[in-house]
Amino acid sequence: MTDVLLSERAADHVQLVTLNRPDALNAMNAELCEALHRELERIAADRSCRAVVLTGAGRGFCAGLDLRGYGEAPGNDGSDDARDRLGNQEHMSRLILRLRATPQPVIAAINGPAAGFGLALALASDIRYAASSAVLRVAFINIGVSNCDMATSWLLPRLVGASRAHELMLTGRRVGAEEAERIGLVAGAVDDGSLSERALEAAAQIAAWAPWGIRLTKQGMWTALEIPSERAAVEYEDRQQIMATHGTALGEAVSAFLDKRQANFAD
Repeated sequence: MTDVLLSERAADHVQLVTLNRPDALNAMNAELCEALHRELERIAADRSCRAVVLTGAGRGFCAGLDLRGYGEAPGNDGSDDARDRLGNQEHMSRLILRLRATPQPVIAAINGPAAGFGLALALASDIRYAASSAVLRVAFINIGVSNCDMATSWLLPRLVGASRAHELMLTGRRVGAEEAERIGLVAGAVDDGSLSERALEAAAQIAAWAPWGIRLTKQGMWTALEIPSERAAVEYEDRQQIMATHGTALGEAVSAFLDKRQANFAD
């Protein structure tokens, strides 16, 4: 890990990843973005990790793009401005896709401001909890560009509906934790001092289930958001479920239920 990103095993099978630029409210630059890419890639290959909690150091989750300068994505060499700009854009946007591709569920513990890119990180997570002092905002428009960025135009309507998403995207207004819970933007608003505990509790609940079943559930839920019909979704589920029955988890789950004991699932 680099200094801008911290990662630790916070509990059995649970990885805690912390954006660590607190003096900048964890604003995103190329160094932090690359560190998060690499850590998520590492976590994806770690079968002993069953859930991830993503949060920010200090009083912010992620205030968005670092307006003092993003830096350069890997591969940029200054020889072609358009290519380098696209390189930076894709370096950031592919991080949102990487969160989805990470097989373990990701829980965003939003401990403070989550704006622009920071909000996109939260939207791309599988579950979101917000501290009572947290503020969420679609903020790309604040710097004169489109608020349709970092998959926000795709993710936000699927969480809060098209009408509410249009209002938030076009006004760029701030949303507090209580409103975020009410409109379905987060799964829960909790006291500031209880946020980490709540996120880790949810991660532990996930980690107690069969890892194969959890991974298939995450994959299936995201896929279902893009499947065009109920029939197609059911056919996808059928094949996924049959695949799941060939693992070792089914036998262990049934035995544990019949024996009235806690199941012990292999990684």
